[in-house]
Amino acid sequence: MHTAILEGEQQVISCNEFILCYSELFKFLDKRHNEKAVLDFWAALSDSYLGNLRKLAKKRGLQGLRIYWTHTLEEEGADYDMYCTPDSFVIDMHSCPSVGKLRTAKHLSRYKKYCDHCDVLYARVLNDYGMDFKLEKLDEKKGVCRCTVTRTPKKDGRRSKSRKTTRKG
Repeated sequence: MHTAILEGEQQVISCNEFILCYSELFKFLDKRHNEKAVLDFWAALSDSYLGNLRKLAKKRGLQGLRIYWTHTLEEEGADYDMYCTPDSFVIDMHSCPSVGKLRTAKHLSRYKKYCDHCDVLYARVLNDYGMDFKLEKLDEKKGVCRCTVTRTPKKDGRRSKSRKTTRKG
């Protein structure tokens, strides 16, 4: 056992290790129990560990989503385009970093429904704030998808220009 653990120091798992472990845990839960166990796990994660997204969605609405995902996707080195208007928020993911890491891992395979975790995690949070989350899996093997979040337009029907953020990995 690592001495730092014995001495009570906290160790942080790297992003690369986390993604691989995350997928393996999904496979374990599915094999040991069933797919419902995986869905229940994702729901518990959403309810317990997405407080920062919840706060931004509550306080800033769709602009809060832009703040949350800009930080997250930049940290992960994603290749994406992002659009935000008062009534919609869209991420066009050109290359999901998690899927990329799983695709290049030689010693394990990706959980068959890995991409579905995004739908469960984020829809649960955003539905609480009158937002609908839609995940379009355009090419799961390459990690290409579109996430769209919408809300009811303002009563006057006006929309402002979209704000676009682009990050090429």
